[in-house]
Amino acid sequence: MPTLLFRLNDVPEDEADDVRRLLNEHRFAFYETEAGRWGFSVAGIWLHDGEDVESARRLLADYQQRRATRVRAEYEALQATGEAETQLRRLLRRPLQILVYLAIIALVLYLTVMPFINFLE
Repeated sequence: MPTLLFRLNDVPEDEADDVRRLLNEHRFAFYETEAGRWGFSVAGIWLHDGEDVESARRLLADYQQRRATRVRAEYEALQATGEAETQLRRLLRRPLQILVYLAIIALVLYLTVMPFINFLE
């Protein structure tokens, strides 16, 4: 029976590629599903054979541990040099988008509150 091995929602493409490569190297039979147009379905990597689940999960856990160590070291190196992306840098990268979002928020707040303010007058 097919078993979900790895969810692909919000997974970086390089990590998904690494997982695919790892499963191919160890000759696990798998297939992928997408989240669909509206994102309601499960995007994931599924194993065809339920007997392979435990060994594939052990392999995946080992990979994720090595990846976490590597990514954490890369982030710490960026922090040490002052090149790590901060929240402020993310906001400043797309200032027009931030202004549009703030305008939409202000409009929604205005439309939500104004009927009550007019009702009190």
